[in-house]
Amino acid sequence: MKPLFTHASRRVNPLIIILSIILLSTNALAQTGAINGHITTTDNMAAIGVSIGLENTAIGTTTDAQGDYLINKVKPGKYVLRVQMLGLEPQAQDVLVEAGKTTQVNFRLSESASRLQEVVITSQRDKYKATLPSETLRLQTPLLETPQNIQVITSDVLKDQQVFSLSEGVSRNVSGVSVLEHWGNYTRMNMRGARVAPFRNGMNIESTWGPLSEDMSFVERIEFVKGPAGFMLANGDPAGFYNIVTKKPTGVPSQEISLSMGSYNTYRATADLDGKLTANGKLLYRLNLMGQKSESWRDYESNDRYAVAPVLKYKFSDRTSLTAEYTYQFSRMSAIGSAYVFSARGYKDLPRNFTIADPNLEPSDMKDHSAYLIFEHQINPNWHLTAQTSYFHYNQQGSSLWASGVAENGNMQRTLSGWDALNRSKFGQLFVNGEVQTGAISHRILGGLDLGDKEYLADWSQYFVLDPETPFNIYDPVYGNIAIPKIDHSTSLDDRETANILAQKYGALYLQDELGFFSNKLRLTLAGRYTKAETNQYTTIIKNEKFTPRVGLSGSIDKNTSVYALFDQAFIPQTGMLASGEQVKPITGNNMEIGLKRDWFKGRWNSTLSVYRITKKNQLVGDPTDPTGTYSLQLGETQTKGAELDIRGEIARGLNLTFNYAYTDSKATEETASLQKGDRVPGFAEHITNAWLNYRLQDGALKGLGVSLGYQWQVNRFPWFASNDANTVLPDYFRLDGGVSYQIKKVSLALNVNNLLDAYLYSGGPYDFDYDGTNDGFYWQAEAPRNYRVSIGYKF
Repeated sequence: MKPLFTHASRRVNPLIIILSIILLSTNALAQTGAINGHITTTDNMAAIGVSIGLENTAIGTTTDAQGDYLINKVKPGKYVLRVQMLGLEPQAQDVLVEAGKTTQVNFRLSESASRLQEVVITSQRDKYKATLPSETLRLQTPLLETPQNIQVITSDVLKDQQVFSLSEGVSRNVSGVSVLEHWGNYTRMNMRGARVAPFRNGMNIESTWGPLSEDMSFVERIEFVKGPAGFMLANGDPAGFYNIVTKKPTGVPSQEISLSMGSYNTYRATADLDGKLTANGKLLYRLNLMGQKSESWRDYESNDRYAVAPVLKYKFSDRTSLTAEYTYQFSRMSAIGSAYVFSARGYKDLPRNFTIADPNLEPSDMKDHSAYLIFEHQINPNWHLTAQTSYFHYNQQGSSLWASGVAENGNMQRTLSGWDALNRSKFGQLFVNGEVQTGAISHRILGGLDLGDKEYLADWSQYFVLDPETPFNIYDPVYGNIAIPKIDHSTSLDDRETANILAQKYGALYLQDELGFFSNKLRLTLAGRYTKAETNQYTTIIKNEKFTPRVGLSGSIDKNTSVYALFDQAFIPQTGMLASGEQVKPITGNNMEIGLKRDWFKGRWNSTLSVYRITKKNQLVGDPTDPTGTYSLQLGETQTKGAELDIRGEIARGLNLTFNYAYTDSKATEETASLQKGDRVPGFAEHITNAWLNYRLQDGALKGLGVSLGYQWQVNRFPWFASNDANTVLPDYFRLDGGVSYQIKKVSLALNVNNLLDAYLYSGGPYDFDYDGTNDGFYWQAEAPRNYRVSIGYKF
C-alpha cells in the first residue's frame, strides 16, 4: 500500500485527503438527524418569529415568514421540543431523532395572528430588525410581503443611540429622512421631498404647530411608511408618514429604571414598569415615567420636561380585551424661537453658542394630554374587530422670539410676540381584519371607518419690539439691559377675538383585499378610500371629497425574497393661509413604486431597495416674506423621484447594523408665483446616507461590552423656504457619533458621544426682511458641539 506521506517531502496526497473529507462528512451526516415543521395560529396564519428549541441544549432556531423552521445536525436520541415566546404559554412535544432522517413536528399556537403579532413586537428585544408591522398599521401581512416600503425603528436602536426625544437623531435610522429647523416644541421631518405627517398609534395627529413631540421614554417603536397609505389609515401625504407606537402591557412582569446625565447640565430619570394587577392575569398594566432638566450650549436656553404614561388592559377572555391609555407631557422651555440666529452676511457668520435670547424673557409652558380607549374582539379564528377612540388636548402659554431685520453691521431689532395656542383633536376608528378562501385564492380583508375632528387656535396679536431705541448688535451683543414687555395670558383662547382658528373635520370609508395566488406566492392588493372633509382656514370654510384607489402587487421569489410594485393616490385637505387671500387647496397626488425585499441568514437581517416617482399638486411650503410663520406658499404640480436602500439587523453574532442611502430629486413641473418650471422644491437633500454599527462581545471575560459608531451624511441640501439663489444652498452635512456600553446581568452602563468631530452643524435658509421678493438675510439653527451622555440602568 502506498503511504500517505513520502519520506522525502512529507507531502499529503491531495486525492486521498479529499476522499477522506467526503467519507468523514458523509459519516458525520449519517450520524445526525434533523427536525422541521410548520407552526400556525388558531386562525390558520403562519406564526412568524417563534422560538423553537430542544430542552437542555443550546440547539434552536426561529420560524421564518412562512411559519416554517428547520433544525439540522441533531444527534440521534429522544428530546423535548419546546415552542416559546415572551408573553405566550409554551408548548412542548416529545421527539425522536434518528440518524440520517428528518423528523417533522408541527405546532398550532392557541393565539390568533393579531395576538401573536402583538407578542412578537414586545418580544423583539436586542434586535434592530422587525418582522411584522404593529397592530396600529392594521396590516396582517409580514413586512417582507407588504407591497410598500415600511421601515421600523425598534426600541433597542433608540436605546443604543441614547435618543431622548424625536428630534435627536431618530431620522438617521431611515433612508431619506431629514429633520429641518424647528421651534423647539415639535419636530418637523421631511421625506421624499415633503413634510411627513406624525401619527400616533395609527392616528394622524398632525397640526399646524404641534402637538408636543413624543419623549422616547414611552415609545415602543417608530414606523416610517413611505408613500400614500390613506387607504388604511387617516389622511397622509403622498410622501408618507411616521407612526409612533407607544408601550403597552406585555403580561410579563418587568421593571426597569434608568438614570442619565450629560453635557449642559442634563439630568434625566426614567422608569418602565410592566406587569399584572390580578393574579389571573386578566388586568395588566404598564407605567412609564420620565423627568428631565436640561440647559443648552447657548446661554439663557433650557428645556425641562416630565412625562407620565399609564396604560391598563383588561382581558375579558382570550378573545376580547379593553385597553385604556393616557399620556401627559409637560415642557417648560426658554422663549420659543431662541434657537434661531440671523445675519445679513451669510450662514455660519456667528459662533455656535450665539443667541438673540435675553435672560429676562419668561419661559414658555406646554401641557400635552392624550387618551386612548381600544376595544378588541376576536369574532372567530379568521376575523378580528377593533374599535378605538382618542382625545388630544395641547395647551401652550408662551412667547415667540424673532427679528424684524438685520443690517450688514450687525444691528438688529429683536421682536417678541405672544404665542398662546390650543390644540384639540378627537378621533374614532372602527375596522375589521379577516381571511376568507375562494377556491384556490386566499383573501386578506381590511375594511373600516375613520373619523377625525382637529382644531388649532393660536394668538400672536401681542407684538413688541425689544430694542426700540438702541439696536441689538449681533457682533457686540449686550444682554439684560432691556425692559421685557408683559404678555397677557389671562384670557382664555376661546374668548379671544384675536385667536386664529385652523380646523378640520373628516370622515372616510376604506376597503382593501389582498388576494393570494399559488399558495400565496403572488399577492394582488386592491384598495380604495372615500374621504369627505371640511376645513376651516382662519374662518373660511372649505369642503372637499374624493375617492382614492390603490393597487399593489407582491411576489415571493423564494421564502426570503420578494418583489413588489405599487400605484396609489392621496387626498389631503390642508389648513393654512396664503398672503394673496386665496383659498388653500387640498393636496392631491399619486405614487408609483417598485421594490425588492430580502431577508438574509435566516432572517437575522434584511434589506429593502425601492425606486419611486411621486406627482403632487398644491403642496404648501413656508413663505420667506412672513416673519411670523403664519403665511404659506402653495406650489403647483411637483414631481419627486428617487431610490432608497435600507439594511438593518444582526449581520454577524453580536454585530448589529443600520445602514441606509437615499437619492431624492424634487422639482416643480409647472410654473407658479413661487417657483418656475424645473426649480427645486424646498426642503430636501439630494443624497442622504446614514449608518449605525453596534458590536457586543458574546463570550469571554468581557462578555457584555459593546461599542457603537455611526455617521449622518447629507449632500446638496435645499432649505425649506422657497429660493433658487445658488448662494442660499446649504453646505453638506457630516456628523459622527459613537459610544461604549456594558451589560452585566441586570445592570447596563452606556456612554455616548455625539458630534465626535466637533463640527459646526446647522440647518436654515435665506430670508426676505424687506418683503420685496429678494433675499437680504439668512437664518439658521446650530446643533450642539461635541457632547456626551452617560446612563445607568437596572432591571428588576
